Amino acid sequence: MALADLLTFAIAQPTGDRPRDDELDFFGLTHPGKVRKQNQDHFLVCTIHPQAVVHGTSLPDVENLPLRGDRLATVLLVADGVGSGAGGEASVLAARTITGYVTTTLRCYHTAGSSSDELFYEALTEAALEAHSAVLAQAQGEKMATTLTLGVAVWPWLYTVQVGDSRCYVWTEKKGLQQVTRDQTVAQDLVDRGALPRDSLPKSPLSHVLASAIGGHEAKPVVSRTEIPRGCVVLLCSDGLTKHLSNKEIEQHVGNDQTSEQLCRSLLDTALDRGGSDNITVLVARARRQS
Repeated sequence: MALADLLTFAIAQPTGDRPRDDELDFFGLTHPGKVRKQNQDHFLVCTIHPQAVVHGTSLPDVENLPLRGDRLATVLLVADGVGSGAGGEASVLAARTITGYVTTTLRCYHTAGSSSDELFYEALTEAALEAHSAVLAQAQGEKMATTLTLGVAVWPWLYTVQVGDSRCYVWTEKKGLQQVTRDQTVAQDLVDRGALPRDSLPKSPLSHVLASAIGGHEAKPVVSRTEIPRGCVVLLCSDGLTKHLSNKEIEQHVGNDQTSEQLCRSLLDTALDRGGSDNITVLVARARRQS
């Protein structure tokens, strides 16, 4: 089922404690690191609104019309290209394809958190597979693949689409840092099957061999849902960060109550200080607490 065919129209999301646009704090950055010449990582953060485009009117003061509606969702995306120069093309194409897919088909957003939630899961899975098909079509036999970690925040939920080994974390005061995505790597598959001890995972040569990738041999999107209370921090990153910082170390940075920009820069600086062996991308979103 196409995302555009799910429902007839979008309706406003619940209000309550829902953050206003001016209460959101976003920041993202990407760096080639100290070893690689090219940066094949890409990130994106955007908000989705219903919008009217006026092409002609006799009304006066058209600029005062309510042309843009309330925020329906926030989209966060990190894509880490795999392989040679074509990996960078893959991450760009995947990001553009999936962003266009989810931002131009607004009709399903009100199913989020409702009894029709499974329709939203199906739509997000379809969006990832659309990106996979686009990269395969562009590759024409050339090796061209990318990871994809997509977060779609529809208050008060964060829906995460995972393909590959970039990551999404959610930090809250009550629970601390939680990794809400599972790395789709050969080593993680072995751990899950009991064939590799969990404590051997970080040092395994298979820990960065992807079992699923956009444009790869197989793409297996996994969609999950996490509640995001006001005051939480959502963090997406490529494995250029997690190669150098453990989850516990990331949690220590997040818990320092920095702005999104300060947090991104402090994490990047730490990864660079420890060698910067890969491209590094960090994207942070948070809603300020009400005073």
